[in-house]
Amino acid sequence: MTDTREPLRLGTRRSRLAMAQSGQVAEAVSRVTGRPVELVEITTYGDVSREALAQIGGTGVFVTALRDALLKGEVDFAVHSLKDLPTTQPDDLVVAAVPVREDPRDVIVARDALKFTDLPSGARIGTGSPRRMAQLNAYARSHGLDIATVPIRGNVDTRIGFVRSGELDAVVLAAAGLNRIGRGDEVTDFLSVDTVLPAPGQGALAIECTAGNADLIAALGELDDPFTRIAVTAERSLLAALEAGCSAPVGALADLLADGQIVKEMRLRAVVGTTDGTRMVQLSTTGPVPETHDGAMALGRELAAEMLAQGAAGLMGERAQ
Repeated sequence: MTDTREPLRLGTRRSRLAMAQSGQVAEAVSRVTGRPVELVEITTYGDVSREALAQIGGTGVFVTALRDALLKGEVDFAVHSLKDLPTTQPDDLVVAAVPVREDPRDVIVARDALKFTDLPSGARIGTGSPRRMAQLNAYARSHGLDIATVPIRGNVDTRIGFVRSGELDAVVLAAAGLNRIGRGDEVTDFLSVDTVLPAPGQGALAIECTAGNADLIAALGELDDPFTRIAVTAERSLLAALEAGCSAPVGALADLLADGQIVKEMRLRAVVGTTDGTRMVQLSTTGPVPETHDGAMALGRELAAEMLAQGAAGLMGERAQ
C-alpha cells in the first residue's frame, strides 16, 4: 500500500543533468520508502556565476545552497554529484547513500566522429577542468600530438555546441553525465583511465540528509553500494590529504580488482600535474579491499603522502583554503 504521508522533498540543482540524476534517485527513493518524492529546484552559486570554476574555487559552489536548504528544513534530502562535494563533511549532515557508480571515465565529443588520437595537428579541445587539461597535454606531449586545450564553461548543450559550430574540434565531458541525460550516443571516443584519470568521485552520486533524521537515513541507506562508497572514500581522502579542492588538477580512481566473482583487491591510482602537462606526479597502490571507512581513508592518505614527497604540492597552483 502506498504511503499517504506528505511527499519527501528532494533538493536538486536546476541543470538538465542535475534534474535527470535527481529524478532517477527520486524514483529509487519512492520505491524503497513507498512515499512520493517531489523535486525542489534550487539555484546554486556555481549555476549563476560565469567565472571559471578554477577562479571561484570550485569546492562547494554547487553544494552550499542545497545544504542550506537541508539545514533550514526546506528539503528532506539532496542529491549531489559526489565530485562536487567538499571533502570535509559537516557534523549536522550525513551522506546516507552512495549508489552504484556510473561510468567514471571522461569522453570526447569531436567533430566528424573523430577519436582523440585522430584529431588534426593544432586541434582545439575545450574543457573547464585543470585536471583534464594537465593530463591531455601530458599525453599529447609524450605521443607527439599537437593540441591546444581551451578553457570553457556551460552546460552540456553549450559545450557540445562549440563543436557543432566549428569553434572547437572537440570537448571533454564526463561519460556519466551524458549517459544520465540519454546522450551517450554523441560520444566519439572514451578516454581510457590510463590516459586521463577521472576526478575523485566522478560518476558517483551522494544522497545527503540531516544527521538527526534516523528514519530517513535508514531508508536512504537501502540505495547505498558498499564497494562504490569504499572506492570514492579512498579517492576523496587522497584529495583531502593533498589539501586540494575539486577544481585542482588532481585525478584519482579506486578500482576493485576481482578474481572471477570475488573482489580481492583495490588499486588506487592518482595523478597531479601542471595544466600544461610538463610536470606530473602519478602513483598507484594496490592492496586488500579496505573493510572500513577508516581503512579507505588511510589508503588515500598514504598515497597522498607519497605524492607530496615527490613534489605534488608544487604542481597544484594555489592550494585550496
